[in-house]
Amino acid sequence: MLVESRMTPDPITVINETPIDEALKAMRDKKVRRLPVVNQKGKLVGIVAEKDILYASPSPATSLSIHEIHYLVSKLTVEEIMTRNVFTVAHDTPLEEGARLMADNRIGALPVLKNGKLVGIITETDIFKAFLELVGAREPGVRLSMKIPEGQGVLPLCTETISNLGGSVWALLTWGGEEPGSRVVTAKVTGVESEQLTETIGKLGVEVLDVRET
Repeated sequence: MLVESRMTPDPITVINETPIDEALKAMRDKKVRRLPVVNQKGKLVGIVAEKDILYASPSPATSLSIHEIHYLVSKLTVEEIMTRNVFTVAHDTPLEEGARLMADNRIGALPVLKNGKLVGIITETDIFKAFLELVGAREPGVRLSMKIPEGQGVLPLCTETISNLGGSVWALLTWGGEEPGSRVVTAKVTGVESEQLTETIGKLGVEVLDVRET
């Protein structure tokens, strides 16, 4: 799965000279929290978040009059508060690499480039939605977690057994086990009752850690 398959294409942008009150209005009208910032030539020069604008606005406890506040805010532009050194990804970057970049740098969104041109934006929400699909969270069925020894061909045997029972594996993820030489495997299975699944998998000598209907 690549970034381009999960990004929002043709994102809403603002130019660097946009007043911050206009940028905030655009965010709230379109229900987004971040806007890529481009210059007059359309080149990406930064990114501005809703929190950047709110931090830059005068405190409600200020002694300034409403007219003074409006005047000060109207003079601030996006360029003065935006993040300039923007992390970006190419459109054909693997999705997990984009997620790693966001997690490692504690950022919530990445502008997406193709041949140096802004073509999209991918956010933490997009990553969460992709994760839900990867684990089959929206598919009804049985969620099965097992401890699988590494390198012994046990996992193919488990999936073959599920198939022989008339079931289908909608999602399959592996996680690092607490014990060396083992992996925790979580599968979303349909077409098999949880009790039958637990009993049959257990006969393979595989430890079932958790099983539940979802």
